[in-house]
Amino acid sequence: MTARFEIARLGAQGDGVVDIGGGHLFIPFTLPGEVVTAAREKDRAQLLAVLEPSPERIAPVCRHFTECGGCAIQHLEAGAYHAWKRSLVVHALKAKGIDAPVGDLVACAPHSRRRAAFTARNTETGLHLGYNRAFSNVLVDIEECPVLLPVIVEAAGVLRHLAGIVANTSKPFRFLVTATASGFDVAAADCGKPTEAIRRAATDFVLKAGIARLSIDGEIIVEAVKPTLTFGTATVMPPPGAFVQAVAEAEAAMAGLVIGHVRKAKKVADLFSGCGTFALRLAANAEVHAVESDGPALAALDRGFRFAGGLKRVTTERRDLDRRPLTFKELAAYDAVVFDPPRAGAEDQSKQIARSDVPLVAAVSCNPVTLARDLRILIDGGYQLKSVTPIDQFLWSPHVEAVVLLEKPKRRR
Repeated sequence: MTARFEIARLGAQGDGVVDIGGGHLFIPFTLPGEVVTAAREKDRAQLLAVLEPSPERIAPVCRHFTECGGCAIQHLEAGAYHAWKRSLVVHALKAKGIDAPVGDLVACAPHSRRRAAFTARNTETGLHLGYNRAFSNVLVDIEECPVLLPVIVEAAGVLRHLAGIVANTSKPFRFLVTATASGFDVAAADCGKPTEAIRRAATDFVLKAGIARLSIDGEIIVEAVKPTLTFGTATVMPPPGAFVQAVAEAEAAMAGLVIGHVRKAKKVADLFSGCGTFALRLAANAEVHAVESDGPALAALDRGFRFAGGLKRVTTERRDLDRRPLTFKELAAYDAVVFDPPRAGAEDQSKQIARSDVPLVAAVSCNPVTLARDLRILIDGGYQLKSVTPIDQFLWSPHVEAVVLLEKPKRRR
């Protein structure tokens, strides 16, 4: 059904929201105050025309915008965009009864993302490499991307050719590209089992193209040089497909906030430590115990520590913190706790921290909703919220990071 609508506000996913019939209608690529025509389908609608545009509407910077599902909100001017991103954190906290000051958004520059999770598919018309259209499985070939580092965009032809070599299936598959200090680290997944011919062809191409490493479903096919990342003074060689913060500048901003908060701590527990994003920086000033369920990531962290020199002691523990969080008794050994869990958050671990007397806590999260839940637990356990800083490293998307710093006053005896 085609109709005329007036947009009331922006939703959490960047869609325009229309309040209608006691419910909500979501219209992508629209802004508050705009009058539009759209074709309605249940609770969503396809934008047909903007009849009365918002003064905050700007021209998108990418030709693929509205087709590619990577960006949701390139059409909103920068100041309003930053305010909306910050509001995602504000609203999530308020939903849990947390009325705390939230700092200004730490902005993300274009052309800064060092990690691209492409979708690839081999078809009769050739290899397609890009992103899925929003809410569909339709693959949109990418010729430009103002979010990614230019070095990745410039290598699109090389990457597309490599994806074509490893493709041993007609189904879509994941093609993860990370720009490291020593070259591209490429991790393909679900592309079909590589034959010997594919292995030889891929190896020859990787060596000629100057790509650092290629892995398929976690198996290293060829490693011309070890991919390297730097965390503080330590150099880390992440395992294939390992989690890496998407934007180096955002990572540095998060680390700066965390380190500043726990600078007086002598012993720090870094939970969900990954390859050492925080642990290896924290070790410049404190002993660190890094806990992570991913064995290869933990091994990379340990190796980075051992070859760095000049750092205080770093110990590691492989442990599933969702199933077996550090108990409040175990946490008694530390002056500070840092935790950076996946999107699901750290509910059970937060319950143990809340019972502890650890004076300093730094919570890092990519999901404001689960962050707010975990903060509610900590606050109810006696922690005082000192600062909340939203950080944008997923430019023009509805995703936002946040760093929250908390303290627990000493109990009177």
